[in-house]
Amino acid sequence: MSEAMVDVVLPCLNERGALPWVLSRLPEGYRAIVVDNGSTDGSAELAATLGAVVVREERRGFGAAAHAGLLAATAEFVAFCDCDGSLDPAQLPELFAPVLDGSADLVLGSRQPEPGAWPFHARIANVVLAWRLRRLTGERVTDLGPMRAGRRLELLSLGLEDRRSGYPLEMFLKASLRGWRLIEIPVPYAPRTGKSKVTGTLRGTLTAVRDMSAQLKAAAASTGSGPVRDSAGNE
Repeated sequence: MSEAMVDVVLPCLNERGALPWVLSRLPEGYRAIVVDNGSTDGSAELAATLGAVVVREERRGFGAAAHAGLLAATAEFVAFCDCDGSLDPAQLPELFAPVLDGSADLVLGSRQPEPGAWPFHARIANVVLAWRLRRLTGERVTDLGPMRAGRRLELLSLGLEDRRSGYPLEMFLKASLRGWRLIEIPVPYAPRTGKSKVTGTLRGTLTAVRDMSAQLKAAAASTGSGPVRDSAGNE
């Protein structure tokens, strides 16, 4: 991948401490789009000096920042990744391999947490969410992680509307409802640099659960009662 064939969207809110490592881990041909979501620690300025494309999104929310990055992307392929040092961008070529060979439309990085990387309440919430998604969609999903890979135009065609914590879930649900081929690839998940704005606090986790519950309700309404089954009749 010479030239910028992949744009990597990195939503950013006060991540100055993690930015140098994160940006240094981008493979050749991968261009960083750092979406500053109101940082007060100079994250945007630092990212620019480190060679990233910087987009400013004043509307607060993970979804607002992530979608602003998707709209700013110009490469054929787009990846999403956290900007806090918990996920290693060097893993992205492995996620893109199934997209490039045509065996998958959207690849999710299934987080494999190191000790201390995931608060207990957030881990439990993730297990429950994954169980509900398997029941609703029939997809073999274990984690709705933020690291993912797909094609830009296809991602834009989903018409994503959530601008808060429900954005990754909305992407997954709409892709599943359209019959996209979704797969997971395990990726290491390390303790983040600095304090989490979402899953690191109980309040943040509850907010995320509320946002995601709205997406699940909408998806259930669109599919009718009961779980969606695959072609073999399995839930």
